[in-house]
Amino acid sequence: MFSISTPKRVWSPRVGLAAGAAALAVVALAGCSTSSKVSTSGSDVIAVVAAENFWGSLAAQLGGSHVKVSSIIDNPDADPHDYEPTAADGRNVASAKLAIINGVGYDAWATKLAEANPSSSRTTLTVGDLVGAKDSDNPHRWYNPDNVRQVIEQITADYKKIDPADASFFTTQHDTVINTNLKTYFDTIASIKATYSGTPVGASESIFAMLSPGLGLNLLTPPAFLTDISEGSDPSAQDKATIDNQIKTKQIKVYVYNSQNATPDVQAQVNEAKVAGIPVSTITETLTPAGASFQDWQVAQLNALSQALSQAGGKR
Repeated sequence: MFSISTPKRVWSPRVGLAAGAAALAVVALAGCSTSSKVSTSGSDVIAVVAAENFWGSLAAQLGGSHVKVSSIIDNPDADPHDYEPTAADGRNVASAKLAIINGVGYDAWATKLAEANPSSSRTTLTVGDLVGAKDSDNPHRWYNPDNVRQVIEQITADYKKIDPADASFFTTQHDTVINTNLKTYFDTIASIKATYSGTPVGASESIFAMLSPGLGLNLLTPPAFLTDISEGSDPSAQDKATIDNQIKTKQIKVYVYNSQNATPDVQAQVNEAKVAGIPVSTITETLTPAGASFQDWQVAQLNALSQALSQAGGKR
């Protein structure tokens, strides 16, 4: 039996940056640019800023040589929840012709940056609005394969709207991303679902609650427990007892945890799972390692999970 004390969200290590107020203060000055494109290496490209690099990776692949993408959160050590934007972030958002924000309360700082410099010439894609998610919903939409497809479609549509003369180029890029770049990603998801659908699993927080339905896995961890750990709140005594019993009695086949939020209490769960002989698989909230593409990052995690499911013997 293990107990869980009040969790504090941990990022290893958490990155502290300049105050967000400073970034907002300079946005008005930076917003004087009216050009729809910026010049890079002699070519005109669309300036794109993504609040997080998981969306930025897809935006860069979809735009190819016709876009220049800057991701604000591009370091695995930075916590998107608590990020404090810099003046440079404000300037990037002010001059962008496409801004990609996750929304659903995940990166409120990015929304504030965009609102501080309204522009009729900038398109703002808020993923939460696109997929119909409310502020109280799970914000980790990049772990939902269906939402990933929706975002890909919308980014492509936005590029065509911004640069209609190159619409055919963006169509080609879109098809390459879906059919080539992300083929292994989608194929691995389908393979896990076909092989392990219905397998009972547990998880440390709500990130995995976005992915498990797409994999056909039966996530037994109480939803409130997942949310509380993700948000750094104290789970209820009943939820603590439930997850403790699920591990102790091997009701779950695999335990999945976010290694970027491995609080002492989460680590205790990991240790208990290992003692019980339950395979443990890890995921991360942002691209890992630094510089990885969206698909390389996701496929590596999916393969590790598939191996854990295989080790556990598959379905109950």
